Amino acid sequence: MAGLIECVPNFSEGRRLDVVDAIAGRVQATAGVHLLDRTSDADHNRSVLTFAGSADAVTTAMEGAVAEAIARIDMNRHEGQHPRIGAVDVIPFVPLAGTTMDEAIELARGFGRRIAEHFDLPVFLYAKAAQRLDREVLADIRKPQYEGLRELIGEPGNAPDFGPARLHPTAGAVAVGARPFLIAYNINLETPDLDLAKGIARRVRERSGGLPRVQALGLELAELGCVQVSMNLLDFSVTPMWLAWETVTELAYQEGVEARESELIGLVPLAALVDVADHANVPADLSVETRITRAATWLKARDFEPTMALELRLAAAQAK
Repeated sequence: MAGLIECVPNFSEGRRLDVVDAIAGRVQATAGVHLLDRTSDADHNRSVLTFAGSADAVTTAMEGAVAEAIARIDMNRHEGQHPRIGAVDVIPFVPLAGTTMDEAIELARGFGRRIAEHFDLPVFLYAKAAQRLDREVLADIRKPQYEGLRELIGEPGNAPDFGPARLHPTAGAVAVGARPFLIAYNINLETPDLDLAKGIARRVRERSGGLPRVQALGLELAELGCVQVSMNLLDFSVTPMWLAWETVTELAYQEGVEARESELIGLVPLAALVDVADHANVPADLSVETRITRAATWLKARDFEPTMALELRLAAAQAK
């Protein structure tokens, strides 16, 4: 594989930043890999890394990150708002320039087998790499969560694709997949009403007849004193960020609640941000950095900077 691959692993630790530092350090220490972003959330108790490079370099870095996470995260003690099945909860591989989806699928399946054998870890394949239709959607794999999966994994039909039909004693299980670019996009509401957030999430998610190619959850953010509609936009060309923002904010407004802010987790394709700028009538003759910054302001996006656009971040990393 001559092109680039992106990896966006999610780890079940967002409070002990020394642990996240150690995991990220294994990625940064790998030659040929660019660590593009890292995000930690204490309420979710979850961290997300984004890195890219050649297939060999990315899988080497990811295997080191898995080893570090297994050594430092005990799922028996883990608590957090976000659904999860393991210390390394999910490992998606995303094809970038010069890499096909078929190559990403082959990479994901090979890597899943590799870490199952190396770490005695149950691995479930999902998304484009799934070998069973009922495992294409990550939420279906993660639905029982770590605690429920402990019992279910040994039952007929529930065995992982690779590894033992039992959870790792401390690290649980992991989902490994290949997928197109996904935008993790959250909207925080000016209310502590969790039922309201769950109701809005139900109305916007595709499975409930809402927005196409959207997954959504309602979550409580204790530290911020509010609730959140947490979304995965699986195809921004079908449901763009501006439509997700307008839909959620309108549903909240109907209940007398304002949107406090939104947030992007990880990086976003430049085209997705330009699309928001176009919708918000940001003048086309401005620089791309100015246009997407104004787009982020229109979305009330917290802590935005232009290099949250994947292409800009990768270009900056490669120029170093």
